[in-house]
Amino acid sequence: MEIAVVILNWNGLKLLEQFLPSFIQYSPQATIYVADNASTDNSISFVKDNFPTVKIIINKKNFGFAQGYNEALKHIDAEIYALVNSDVEVTENWLKPIIETFENEPKTAIIQPKILDFKRKEYFEYAGAAGGFIDKYGYPFCRGRIFDTVEKDNGQYDDNCKIFWASGACFFIRSSVFKNLKGFDPDFFAHQEEIDLCWRANNKSYVIKYNSQSVVYHLGGATLQKINSKKTELNFRNSLLMLTKNLPKKQLFSVIFIRLVLDGIAAIQFFFQGKFKHMGAVLKAHLSFYSLFYLHLTKRGGYQSEKYYKTKSIVYLYFINKIKLFSTIFDRSLF
Repeated sequence: MEIAVVILNWNGLKLLEQFLPSFIQYSPQATIYVADNASTDNSISFVKDNFPTVKIIINKKNFGFAQGYNEALKHIDAEIYALVNSDVEVTENWLKPIIETFENEPKTAIIQPKILDFKRKEYFEYAGAAGGFIDKYGYPFCRGRIFDTVEKDNGQYDDNCKIFWASGACFFIRSSVFKNLKGFDPDFFAHQEEIDLCWRANNKSYVIKYNSQSVVYHLGGATLQKINSKKTELNFRNSLLMLTKNLPKKQLFSVIFIRLVLDGIAAIQFFFQGKFKHMGAVLKAHLSFYSLFYLHLTKRGGYQSEKYYKTKSIVYLYFINKIKLFSTIFDRSLF
């Protein structure tokens, strides 16, 4: 089974210096690509000089995560795409259980490995942890991470199970499925595009799985730091766009209305916390959403599954009931 490991890069010289060697060492089964989003540093010359076996694809400009991968993957012929952030350290045999799953389970289309924190290796990492879900209003959470609470890896998620979404930090997908779904939505630019793609995959009855036997370590926040207001804007806007495209018709307007109200409450919280840039980011996100709303209505597919959420409100469980851990909220029997 031919697998292409594709690392998206934008001015990531230091990250490539630090993390690319682990890919070279532990990925003998794969062809490794660096897909560059028109970097202005010396990252590409560094790869050429130090890792001649790595193939390089250069995009015409910085397309962001979504369109950056869409453009790069047009030039790659492989059965499996492994889309991996440049700030990920992979481990020995990380590809073996993934390849075995794809070979033995024809209906499995997308897989996420166990994603641990590079800085605190005994903890799960924020962006993906042990596989993702959403609630009724589109708030994402993970096994191992709900909002800002990250669990320690005590083996509580050492299983291979179905999930709703796989993290873009390390994302395996059959190339045929990626093409059938027409790739990531380029309007997202960055953030939540992988959740949108997975939701569309779920609507087409593709199986998405988490595999704990494959382990990677993610640094996180290398492109946009968590405190960056641009990240806040993209997350709020893209979540609304994702709901518009994928919600069941009967729930479309009611859920979006409630989500807009909840976003307003979040903006008020930012105000009282003195985070005025983030409050403004929520406003910008809503204005951008309004301008893109009808366009994304036209992107709705022919079928939207009503079984898309794990719980009605993760916000209520976390902030009102004060239950912070996935392992204490939900049992081990996942849909």
